[in-house]
Parts: sequence; structure tokens; C-alpha cells
Amino acid sequence: MPQTITDRLIEFKGAQVPTNAAEMMRLSLYDWAACGVAGAREVEFDRFKSAQMAAHTGTQTILGGGSASGPTAALINGTLSHALDYDDTHFAHIGHPSVAVVPAVLALCEQTGADLHTLMEAATIGVEASILVGLWLGRDHYQVGYHQTATAGAFGAALGACRVLNLDETHTRHALGLCASMASGIKAQFGTMAKPLNAGLAARTGVEAALWAMSGMTAAQDGLAGPLGFGPTHHGQGADVDLPPDEAWRILDISHKFHACCHGLHAMLEALRESQLKRDDVGTLHIHTHPRWMSVCNIADPQTGLAAKFSYAQTAAMTLLGHDTGTIASFTDQITQDSEIMDLRTRITITDDARLTETQSEIAVQLKDGTTRHLRHDLMAPMTLETRAEKLRGKAAALVGPEQAETLWHSAQGDTLRGFTDQLVMS
Repeated sequence: MPQTITDRLIEFKGAQVPTNAAEMMRLSLYDWAACGVAGAREVEFDRFKSAQMAAHTGTQTILGGGSASGPTAALINGTLSHALDYDDTHFAHIGHPSVAVVPAVLALCEQTGADLHTLMEAATIGVEASILVGLWLGRDHYQVGYHQTATAGAFGAALGACRVLNLDETHTRHALGLCASMASGIKAQFGTMAKPLNAGLAARTGVEAALWAMSGMTAAQDGLAGPLGFGPTHHGQGADVDLPPDEAWRILDISHKFHACCHGLHAMLEALRESQLKRDDVGTLHIHTHPRWMSVCNIADPQTGLAAKFSYAQTAAMTLLGHDTGTIASFTDQITQDSEIMDLRTRITITDDARLTETQSEIAVQLKDGTTRHLRHDLMAPMTLETRAEKLRGKAAALVGPEQAETLWHSAQGDTLRGFTDQLVMS
């Protein structure tokens, strides 16, 4: 019989991680930690965090301080690290890989006494697996309303957890089958606190599925791809996805965020930033974007700072007026009611354009002198690991302060898990 996606994931669990994939994962681990520490400072999640820790006591580390059981630590850390929507993404996966996978493998590495090297390998396997599942589910799954950070991410978290626990083929198969009954998350939550919760739920699902399978819980032999499985019942396209060749894992195409808002806005924002246009230059702005983003980050009249992170018109106006979209503090409820921004939003139109890829944006700027400027940016333009690292260190410094960013950097480059987790509790 031909291999299903489940068969390929089980085979992939034991793969040797290439050096370049591990190096990219190191950068994503650092970025995840900086986003998580900063996210833990968001007071709106304090009661959620406290209630979960009180109900599920344990010893696993919680971002910003505290501890809980493994599954609950994964839930809280996944939620907090996605709270700012500033973590890494993958455009083929159509989701945020690290926020689902890293909290799951971190919780189990702490539980089993594993080192940071084990965490890195398991996280790389899990992230790559979530990308594979995302590709397998395809655009139909996403477009109908599922949030692939939560769905594909849960399967990546489960496989990464199975790697940490060194589960055999049979137990891994059951873990993926159990995950199929739990993986969930919808795009209707975008712009609310439940969007980051989707990531936390995926991380918790990964931990629970692996632990339950290890304890003897069984499931369908192919709950992911089999008849009436997750894919067939959740609008999965069932695309033919091969395991990655050595040195060409798909994790290498991860895109890190350098604006504190939805990644669908970033190509547009980079184009505007490169143009150095100011509000006084601009008559009207006509933004062209891939059709996918029209239902994701095109809130026309945002009323909160969180909703502003999903608005072309709002973030374009902020950029033209000199507000720093790379700074979390820029996205407040008050900025959505700024009279200058509201006026400028009325002169911005957004059009879907199937010619463009999901990483591209084009802008036609009608200047007040009557001329037109055409801007364009592609987020997939090549970037060296060294340049990426430098940009991520700058981003982390803005998020958590230069001193903590530096200590986080060195701990993420080491091999001591405790040295890394000690930095996560510093608020």
C-alpha cells in the first residue's frame, strides 16, 4: 500500500536533523523565547495564567514565572508566546510553527530531564512535521476557516513530543490518532484573545496525545489520513507531500516577523518603509495583495490595538505617519481612534490580486503632485542566517530589553536546558 502522510510522519520522527535546519531552529527558539517573555507581560492574560496554574500544579516552567503540569505549561506557554502575534510563520504551512511545537517539547524535556540539544532536535522535527501536515491539508482547509497553527501545529507538536519520549512506531501512530480527535482552531478567533489560545491548545494537545499513547491509550490506525479521519473531515486536500531531502528541509523557509502585526501585512509595510514616503506626499494608496489575506488581515475599521494588527489600512496609515510598526507599544486601542490615522485610512484601498504570491505586495501611490509611484516587496527575498540573527537580536532587544535579550541569546546557543528555562521566568 502507498504511504499516507501518517506513515511518512512516523518514518520522519527518527530523522537525523541537518545542521542548517538546526541552525534555523536555534534562531526560532530565540525568537520564540523573546516573544514569549514579552507576551507574559500582557496583563490581559494574567487571570488565565493564574487560574490554569492553580488548577494544574506541577514543575514545568511557565513564561514570566511560575510552574504547572506538563500539558498546562504547554497550554500557557503556547498562548503567551503567541499573545503578541510576533512569532515566526511559514507561508507554505500557513501558520506559526514554533508557538505550537516548542512549548510541547519544552514541557516534556523538562519532565524527562533532557538537555537543550534534545529540545532542539525534537523541536526541529516537530516544526518540520507541522509544515508537512500544513502542506498536506492545503489551502482548502485554511480557506474554509481552520487555523493551521492550531490544526497542523498540533500534529507537529505531537510528533515532536513523541521524539522526546522516544516512542516506538506503534505508540507514535496512536499519538497521531489521538491528536486527530483533539486538533482544532478556527480563524474566526483572529483579532481576539482566543487566537493565541489556539496555539496553546495545539501545544497541550501534542503533549497529551504523546503521554496518553505512552500510557497505553489506543486510537485509529490512521486518524489523520484514513477514512473519516482528520483530513477527509476537515476539508483537507490530501496533497502528495514527500519527506524533505537532506539539507533542504522546509524549516529553512521560515519567515520571522519584524513588524508587530499579522505577517500578511509585512510585505506591504516593507514596501512602504523602503519608499520613505510620508503622509504629506500621499494622495491615495492602492494596495494589491494575495487573495488569501483579504479574509485574514483586512479589518477596515479596527477598534482595538489587537484588531489593528490585522488591518492593511490601519498599519499603512501608521507607517506613513511615522509610527513604528516594529514596536508592540504602537498597537494600542487609542491609536485606532487617532484622527489623522482615521482620515488617512479613508484614502487607502485594498484589492486582491491573484498574480501575487502570499509573500508579495504591490502598492500604487497617487502622489499629491499628480504622479504615481509603484512599490513592491517580496518577503521571500534571500536573507543570510547572519543577517537574520542580527535582525532577531535587535527585535528581541526592543521586546525584552538589551540585557535580557543578550542573556537569552547566549542561553539559546548553549546546551543546558536549565540555563535556558531560567531566562524564561525573568519578567
